[in-house]
Amino acid sequence: MFKMRRWTLLVVIALCASPLLLAGPSSSSLPVSETQSRCAGRACNPAMGNLALGRGLLTQSVCGSNSTEPYCSYQQMFSSTPSFHGDTSCPATPKCSKCNAALPHQAHLASAMTDSSFRYPDTWWQSAEGAETETLQLNLETEFYLTHLILVFRSPRPAAMLLERSQDHGKTWKTLRYFARDCEDTFGLAEEARVKEEGESGAACTSKYSGAFPCTRGEVIYRALSPWHSLDPYGPAAQTQLMVTNLRVRLLQRQPCPCQAKDPDTQALPTNHYAIYDFIVKGSCLCNGHAEHCVPATGYRPARQRSNHVVHGKCVCRHNTAGDHCEHCVPLYNDQPWQAANGIIGAPHECKKCKCNGHADSCHFDRGVWLASGRRSGSVCDVCHHNTEGRHCQSCRRGFYRHPSRPNSAADSCTPCACHPVGSRPAISGGQDLCNPSNGACTCRSGVGGPLCDRCIVGFWGFHGYGCRPCDCTGGDCDPYTGDCLSGSDLDVYYTGGDRHIHREPSSSELATPFRVEELFSALHHSEKCQCKVMTIGSPKLFCANEYDYVLMVRIVAARDQGSHAEVEVKVKKVLYHGSQVNIKKGHITLYPESWTTRGCTCPLLNPGSEYLVGGHKDRRTGRLLVNTKSLVKPWRPSLGRKLLHLLNKHCSSSSSSSSSRKTAAERLQNANVFSLQKKD
Repeated sequence: MFKMRRWTLLVVIALCASPLLLAGPSSSSLPVSETQSRCAGRACNPAMGNLALGRGLLTQSVCGSNSTEPYCSYQQMFSSTPSFHGDTSCPATPKCSKCNAALPHQAHLASAMTDSSFRYPDTWWQSAEGAETETLQLNLETEFYLTHLILVFRSPRPAAMLLERSQDHGKTWKTLRYFARDCEDTFGLAEEARVKEEGESGAACTSKYSGAFPCTRGEVIYRALSPWHSLDPYGPAAQTQLMVTNLRVRLLQRQPCPCQAKDPDTQALPTNHYAIYDFIVKGSCLCNGHAEHCVPATGYRPARQRSNHVVHGKCVCRHNTAGDHCEHCVPLYNDQPWQAANGIIGAPHECKKCKCNGHADSCHFDRGVWLASGRRSGSVCDVCHHNTEGRHCQSCRRGFYRHPSRPNSAADSCTPCACHPVGSRPAISGGQDLCNPSNGACTCRSGVGGPLCDRCIVGFWGFHGYGCRPCDCTGGDCDPYTGDCLSGSDLDVYYTGGDRHIHREPSSSELATPFRVEELFSALHHSEKCQCKVMTIGSPKLFCANEYDYVLMVRIVAARDQGSHAEVEVKVKKVLYHGSQVNIKKGHITLYPESWTTRGCTCPLLNPGSEYLVGGHKDRRTGRLLVNTKSLVKPWRPSLGRKLLHLLNKHCSSSSSSSSSRKTAAERLQNANVFSLQKKD
């Protein structure tokens, strides 16, 4: 008797210790911030509680369902310890009453098993009189974790019963434990201890909770895990063992209180029924270690109008996870495969954000990408926005280029190409982009020029999809639209054949044939066609007004005819000056004679092998260093370098308040001795 009361007291103390431990958070619980959360940087789980609380429990029968029924039962605890003569004392006598399911003060419905055992300790469910078997079933709206089941009987505990669970909402069932006064006679199973020793598979059977004594408040307890078990509570093995959607208790064999057999006056009393005070299902919301709070799941219907401390089934997920059970990552956090937290070492296994540069709302995990990266990154961005594309939305779509002054994550970082669709050709061989996706530069077709490749250059005519045709004029240019020679002395080209001059018209096949680059007029090879206006240093005021971005001493290495423009490779010998937006060091760089696209020649002239003093500007859109008719290009002389330095330091630095930055730059260059005009390379 003492042992039984001590165990009951321990169970009560454990359940009373904390309201959250009993039932977990209610639906009105407000999640705390991520920094205050128990989930911050570690695995976490919702508090445990009674899964049956606030939910309906199904039974096959109830006392007094059709009419008022009499019943008798033993309501006092008494000792089951045998006396000196081997007899069991029965000081208590049964008490009789009536039950009627329609009358509140006489009803003993199934809901009495799932109310608070502390607020309503003396309410119970009772089966119909004479019921040989009975089934109790708890249906949950979603998956939960089951840790314990505690049944407190008002009638004597059954001589045989079993516990079953379902993980698929009642489609299939599995027996968790057999309970019997004699396991071998009833179920053909060995006692629980023998099953463990022999290593037999399947549910174990125990006789520990099937004795007739005590005749009231006898307990049946099931533990899903033994106290010394080291199983990871969030791992797949734990889910297989602990997850439950339905729980069923089948009462198979009723047994009377032994005291009744000793008193002939009580043997005829109506005591043939099952009665249970409490049906307590200890468990928690299933969140894979990624949540500490839960809210009502879809399909939850409270058994009563108001139920406190209900254990709800939808997780309020942390660690960048989502789903009713935090079973997958949120849409933009799939760079690594989803994992449940580790309950043994506390690792949270947070979902990692995808690298989509701010241009996608979701991404997905690709195992092939994951393996190819050495298990470092496996994300592929979905539906790239803002005219981007690529696995990480890192590239601009066809017809757009990356704006140099905007960050890659900006919504307008990809700017539409302005290249003419007829006069431009793909910027990359084999590609389809009309402009360079990195800087927006247009690549013109043969004979086409202009910054946007939208017109014929000088000496060409007939703007079309194959470019422009060379003019057939002996001494000058032609009309860019008609091809008519513009010089009065120029005549159409005739071909001689024998003694006759025959005028040759171009055939239709020739008109449809694209021209080769080597057929084009190149000012680099025909400098006699160029008549360039040479920029002079002039007065200090005029020189400073040009506000050059760079002043260099260079040696011309090579010049390349690109059809629509020229590129001049130079070796920087000395850096006389560069502005704050230009960073130039000694070595090889490229200069761009801008006027080629409009004039048909490179002005000023830059002869390979020669050394020049070059002052020019930077193209703010493309970042190119330009050489044009506004540039200063002079054959290099040390005296010329000293003169320019004097202008930069004395005149350009104080010409206006807006030139303060040039003053600072010039002083910095002079003080640092960036170049020496007396020394030769």
